[in-house]
Amino acid sequence: MGLSLLRRGKSKAGGKAKDVLSRIPLTAGALALEVGQPNGHPLDGAEIQVKANHTGHVVMKGRTDPYGTFTVGLPTGRYSVLVMADGLLPTQLTVDVDAGRQSHLRVTLEHSRPLEPPQPGIWLFDPPHTAVRFIARHVGMANVHGRFTRFDGGVRVGERPEDSYAECTIDAASITTGNNTRDTHLRSADFLDVENYPYIQFVSERFQRHAGNRWTVHGSLTLHGISRTVSLETDYLGSVNGGYGEELRCAAKARTELHREDYTLNWSSMLARGIAIVGPTIQLELDIQVMFRCDETPTPPE
Repeated sequence: MGLSLLRRGKSKAGGKAKDVLSRIPLTAGALALEVGQPNGHPLDGAEIQVKANHTGHVVMKGRTDPYGTFTVGLPTGRYSVLVMADGLLPTQLTVDVDAGRQSHLRVTLEHSRPLEPPQPGIWLFDPPHTAVRFIARHVGMANVHGRFTRFDGGVRVGERPEDSYAECTIDAASITTGNNTRDTHLRSADFLDVENYPYIQFVSERFQRHAGNRWTVHGSLTLHGISRTVSLETDYLGSVNGGYGEELRCAAKARTELHREDYTLNWSSMLARGIAIVGPTIQLELDIQVMFRCDETPTPPE
């Protein structure tokens, strides 16, 4: 980890910190944080957690901006700052915030140690420990969270992990957002049209390895009868023996962004008809556990 602690330092974050100082009481100070990737580029979206040492309470949470900076005004005192990002080693720092001054931290996160790849062979989804979720913007004001409850598929791990193959088939009618009226509408011809397009399917084309435990799984997603290329940004979480019958299993997290117009899901005209619409993009998130398939593999409970 590269780290420097500067007082009244000049940096990209310095202007923001001075602006914060102009808007807080004279008894408070400012913390300006710059977070970089291992290659030295700014790290956008790193998770920041600031905890007051004298109380142990978390006083601030946030994420770095596109320039890798995070700036906040704080009462005087000593703080622990935790910096986290997917696929990188978390880093915790201690900083003193003084009245009327800015404390400037510059942090470079390092890659996490690569995990042992899963055993070559067939790995099938464990539905009770796998989630297929989505987040959609609702009329530009708030997010709607939902998930699909029925799906199957798995991964064929190659002798070289880069030669692996994955597929997933989702029952479109299993969509749920916690509201029956909305779910019925989402299943209708206005949205997913599940009678004509009962399944959503992803088929991989290429596994791309990055540093640490990060991968990109490139493939094709078929939705609403249309196929488009998508890339699943994936964090491999490792493999263990354990579960129903001490079977071999591994886990991963994946995410991507879908543009609904790519699948002819264009509902902007519905606003004039008084029907709530969703935003132009949908965030898709997957928490995945798969079990190694062999004659002794137990059947997951319903």
